[in-house]
Amino acid sequence: MDRRSFLQSGSMAAVAGAAVATVSAPADAAATKPDATHHRDWSQRAPKGEPIVKRFDEQRWVLDNIIQANGVDWDQSHTAVAIHAGGPAAVPDMKELRERVKRLVDIGPVFETLAKKREAMAKDAERSGSKTAARDNYYLAANYWASAMWTIDEVNYKLKALNDRKRETFDKYASLADHHIEWVELPYRGTTLPAIFHLPPGYQSGAKVPVIVAVSGMDGFKERSVALSNDAWMERGYAVLAFEGPGYWEPPLRGIYVDVPGWAEAASTLADWLVSRPEVAADKIGMTGVSYGSFFTAIMMAADARYKACAVIGTCYEPGGETIFNRASPTFKKRFMFMSGITDEREFDEFRKTIDWNGYAQKVKGAYMVACGEYDQLCPLEHTEAFMKALGGPKQLIVYEGGNHSIALTTATQNGPEPRAYQAEWMAARLGGKPFVTERWFVQSNGNVRKEAMA
Repeated sequence: MDRRSFLQSGSMAAVAGAAVATVSAPADAAATKPDATHHRDWSQRAPKGEPIVKRFDEQRWVLDNIIQANGVDWDQSHTAVAIHAGGPAAVPDMKELRERVKRLVDIGPVFETLAKKREAMAKDAERSGSKTAARDNYYLAANYWASAMWTIDEVNYKLKALNDRKRETFDKYASLADHHIEWVELPYRGTTLPAIFHLPPGYQSGAKVPVIVAVSGMDGFKERSVALSNDAWMERGYAVLAFEGPGYWEPPLRGIYVDVPGWAEAASTLADWLVSRPEVAADKIGMTGVSYGSFFTAIMMAADARYKACAVIGTCYEPGGETIFNRASPTFKKRFMFMSGITDEREFDEFRKTIDWNGYAQKVKGAYMVACGEYDQLCPLEHTEAFMKALGGPKQLIVYEGGNHSIALTTATQNGPEPRAYQAEWMAARLGGKPFVTERWFVQSNGNVRKEAMA
């Protein structure tokens, strides 16, 4: 079953009039045209209740049938991400998740069950003196408590309680981890934004190490930005600052919602904090993002030249997000409305025009690498191409033949350069001062790489 085509066809049947309007006024055209929307003060947002999304409400039966037919990974690979972060211990948990989730409403409760199980295992391990087992189980518990928050799209008692359990178990993990982990609060408009600072295992006092600022996708959270073991950045001797900017996971609980200029403001605050740290090599600050993190890292790179390089995987560069918000699973739009602090869909459709890299990408002078799938279902390739063309510095675009948003559904990643491994190698070369050629690579399914110059 082609679940995205199925869902989109349901959308067209249910809201044909809206679809026609969309065709006649493309979101990218509206987003790049100067109007009052871009100058409106969106800072005063006090949402009450959940966002109301017409397509989500009318097609809930379609969505639940798609989840029943395709499983919890119907929209993107949630289980693969959890296994990548948690390692082999997460495999049986994700198997249980896949078996038990039949509808959207099942996701939160099943993650809660897994979190309680892992937290109990961690406490048993602590009592028996097994610190390694306690550490690993607390890490998994924190990740599952966070994942249980994912389908709750309003700040209520339940969301706050889950966040508290996530914080408690992650703090326990941090106290037992094999490297220094520090909770960070960064000043922002009278309040603070949360981040987690990791120093690499074996760090020696007095040494200065390169650092990566990690920004997840809209369905991600900072607690899993560094894997439990074999983390690509930790293994290479990098420090990592896992950051949640305006609208991401925890900030909405503090009344901080998506704000593109706010991400630019936070970029300098964050860079100030990093260069003040004695452990950080101030001239070797890199950045990585995934999915919507690709967009927000671009805003941060444009705002502060102290970020020397950025490497992202999976893209969200369509101004206004017509594809992700109106043609993909309706859960994306509802979630981003929650992140934006907007519950009225028509108001959000105005606000989303401000989710635009125009005026920012041109200011980016640092080295930039983007890896994406040829058939990204959330961001059509032409928008990524336009973004790359607009960038003001040296750049490399890698397109994987047949790949989707997660750069899956293709053999190009097995036969050619593996995206995440290449990302880490590319970043090491850039922060090491090695030059590179501005190019567009097309990785074919057989692994052959076709290279061409890029303006």
